[in-house]
Amino acid sequence: MLLEPHHDGSELYVSNSAPKLGQKVTFKVRIPNTYKFTDAVMRYYHDGEPRTAHLKRLKKSRAESWWGVTIPIINYETRYRFLFAGNGKYDWLSAAGLFDHDVHSNTDFQLIARPEYPKWLNSSVFYQIFPDRFAKTSEKKLPNWAVARDWNSLPRDKSKNTGIEVYGGDLKGVEEHLDHITELGANGIYFTPFFPARSNHRYDASSFDEIDPILGGNEAWFNLVKAANKKKVRLVGDITSNHCGAGHYWLEKAKKDKKSKEAGYFYWNKNYKWGYEGWWGLESLPKLNYASKELRKAMYEAPNSIIRKWLSPKWGMAGWRVDVGNMTGKYGEIDMHDEVMYGIRKAVEETKPDAWLVAENADFVANDLAGLGWHGTMNYQGFSRPLSSWMNESAKLSGGFQGLPIDAPRITGKQFVDTIKNFNGSIPWRALIASMVLLDSHDTPRFRTIVAGDRAKHLAAMSMLMTYPGVPSIFMGDELGFEGLSGEDARRTINWEDRSNWDQPFLAEVKKLTKIRRTEDAIINGGLRWVAAEDNYLAYLRESKKSKVLVVIAAKPCTVDIDLSKLGYKVSKTLFGQKATGTRIKYKTNTANQGIWKLS
Repeated sequence: MLLEPHHDGSELYVSNSAPKLGQKVTFKVRIPNTYKFTDAVMRYYHDGEPRTAHLKRLKKSRAESWWGVTIPIINYETRYRFLFAGNGKYDWLSAAGLFDHDVHSNTDFQLIARPEYPKWLNSSVFYQIFPDRFAKTSEKKLPNWAVARDWNSLPRDKSKNTGIEVYGGDLKGVEEHLDHITELGANGIYFTPFFPARSNHRYDASSFDEIDPILGGNEAWFNLVKAANKKKVRLVGDITSNHCGAGHYWLEKAKKDKKSKEAGYFYWNKNYKWGYEGWWGLESLPKLNYASKELRKAMYEAPNSIIRKWLSPKWGMAGWRVDVGNMTGKYGEIDMHDEVMYGIRKAVEETKPDAWLVAENADFVANDLAGLGWHGTMNYQGFSRPLSSWMNESAKLSGGFQGLPIDAPRITGKQFVDTIKNFNGSIPWRALIASMVLLDSHDTPRFRTIVAGDRAKHLAAMSMLMTYPGVPSIFMGDELGFEGLSGEDARRTINWEDRSNWDQPFLAEVKKLTKIRRTEDAIINGGLRWVAAEDNYLAYLRESKKSKVLVVIAAKPCTVDIDLSKLGYKVSKTLFGQKATGTRIKYKTNTANQGIWKLS
């Protein structure tokens, strides 16, 4: 067991997570009584200069003690960590963990004296929909670029038609199946792009002003918003702030008139036969040039700008997911990224203060999550990728999924915990809570395929998804046990007429987990304290002022042994999975396994 001093940014440890300048904040550390030291010091920064303050013991129980210190907050960002010394110890506690040597301030805890993320995220579960593949209500007349596909046929990956095969899903289909989403336990939908485009994925928008007619146009959107509002389901859209599509009317105007304002929206480059810079050099995705003040107005500054319009009461969105947010505003030696990101955040807050702004953030660019930019990231690097590596049974299925030209790795539970501690140590707690956690998405293999069809492993992973800090997102069909070898193969349609291929037992278990996620206070408001990190299983506590929950996730057959008396707890109720009572959780499992217990 891991019996170490602990602190995080949750309510048990920080008296005010979004103070105003000049207010005082109390910081607490939880320390096992078996951990001996003579000096406890908080080191923090005021105006860029390190300061120190001694911690005092506030409370002592049989198993642990609470120590704390109160300091004034004078800067918008306060970085801090704790030192425990004496009795042969010289340990620093930072957001990345406990270290017996000096560590860089980049891993310090961070308190941000600015408004936080939307609090409704704490009890949200999102359902990701790829609009072309969720549900279809009618046949459509398709544009010339599209290749029609039968609804129940599988996508053809790496074919000449990849990206232009259209199944004909629409927003009316989403409206008609809202009950499936709400009965699953989700109360939010994240849509990949729904704008007109020249592809099935629609990341090459021809306009940001309307809903694609193939999806039913604006009328279908307004009907969906009305129906979703009745069911208290929030809708989040997907915006490509980095680029548009080659068919966008901005580009058409720019090509016709090099003196037009739209001509300033792009980077012109004669090295390409099409004459402009594209994302990754692609003709289909012209990159946007934010040196243009007119583009900034059109995208996010003006009252009727794209970012603001869709968040308005008329259009009804609850937030934006930003595609390749890390690349937005960057081109060679030009770097306008931060000012564009801050501008988008400002537009969101001014238009809808409780809207969610989450970005695809590549390798977890920490500065983007430091308080003024995106609320959170799609947590691939700090959650889904290491989890996939720990549970991986299909190593050769996709090297690219890890962003490397090699087979996907296999790691131990300890390596998994070390990985996510490293990522968590680079950002404020508020950014972790406001990040999207996911097992897979429209860009990755399906998790059921990653674990080689192992339902028990998939359920263990889903249990972690629903109990880990952040906003869980279920990719449509995951709850039904869908498989897929790659992003394209994973974008499979749901057969609503014949449900014989649905994994109904798995679906029933996922519904239990989403209920826990949305109703258990420790999961909604609690911190994250690691209890065990073994090769084949790990355990962590989620603790709030009202509730304490222990989660154990086993990736393989193993013996789990956790003595809760050392933490001062005992099991009061089994919430899910492996049953247990008393102060000792000890069992042997022959498969992947999970247990979620309420403690007292």
